[in-house]
Amino acid sequence: MEKFQQILKHYGPALARALLAQVFIISGCGKIKAFAATAALMGNLGLPAPQLLLALTIALEIGGGALLVLGWQARWLALAFFGFTFLTAVIVHPFWSAEPANFGGQLNNFMKNLAIMGGMLYIAVYGAGPLALDREPATSAERAKKKR
Repeated sequence: MEKFQQILKHYGPALARALLAQVFIISGCGKIKAFAATAALMGNLGLPAPQLLLALTIALEIGGGALLVLGWQARWLALAFFGFTFLTAVIVHPFWSAEPANFGGQLNNFMKNLAIMGGMLYIAVYGAGPLALDREPATSAERAKKKR
């Protein structure tokens, strides 16, 4: 069991980052394919400058997602994704005002976003783990060496 825990501690954070990031990367690619329709939807939701906002969203989802997988600036990216996911949940998936036929789907998407926010909060607090481009030193000796 101890060996399994060591393996999970070493590889688990990288796998978790990849699993969280894939949601955004795939979503961003889908937004590129349906740019006009997605911009129109954003405009219908009352969001300002929907085409510009969509371009920024795509950049965050694809670029930020790729950087999250690599573990570069993971704490800051996780905070950005946390805020983005919160806004998406509230603006795009307001289950509390959904039509009865759409209530279940909107609630499910809202709750999925809360779960993603939980994963991002964990990365923001505890970091990207050992397999990251800018990993933090694990031991006090490594931290002292890094300061020199």
